[in-house]
Amino acid sequence: MLDACAELVDEVGYDGLTTTLLAERAGVAIGSVYQFFPDKRAIVQALTLRSLEGYLQRLSDRLAGEGIANWWDAVDAAIDEYIDMHRTVPGFRTLHFGDVVDIHLLDDERDNNDVIVSQLSALLVARFGILDASRLQFVLAIAVEAADALIKLAFRRSPDGEAAVLGEAKALIREYLHHRL
Repeated sequence: MLDACAELVDEVGYDGLTTTLLAERAGVAIGSVYQFFPDKRAIVQALTLRSLEGYLQRLSDRLAGEGIANWWDAVDAAIDEYIDMHRTVPGFRTLHFGDVVDIHLLDDERDNNDVIVSQLSALLVARFGILDASRLQFVLAIAVEAADALIKLAFRRSPDGEAAVLGEAKALIREYLHHRL
């Protein structure tokens, strides 16, 4: 059902998504949809959580590999993985991490980007031993908001993301973090 949801959200958008369409696409009875999900928001929430888990796994795998010697390489990797998912993962381009639906889709207490920042911070602290985790979270919050806006701009300008804008986004975030951490 989540795969069908991802396809549909790319085709018709969140507003066009219905549980009836989802059931038809997934080849299940409407009752089966409601057995697992009370409404379309819950379905999209599950899809968004799956995307977050996939993103964090991809980034974690990349950080464990060779070639990531410094935290700024990890930041580049985080941006690259986000861009790649934007291009290749069904539903991700439309939903990102749920901000299209609700800024509290991932967590009732915190906005979606705060959840992302916490996860990224934990990865960076674990991998690079950054000591001031609260400072890291603050500057990452600024960086994530800026990167999110610039990446969206790049994909509004070109279906594959305008390379010049994506390059500037990475340079801006790297330079900002370099002077703040």
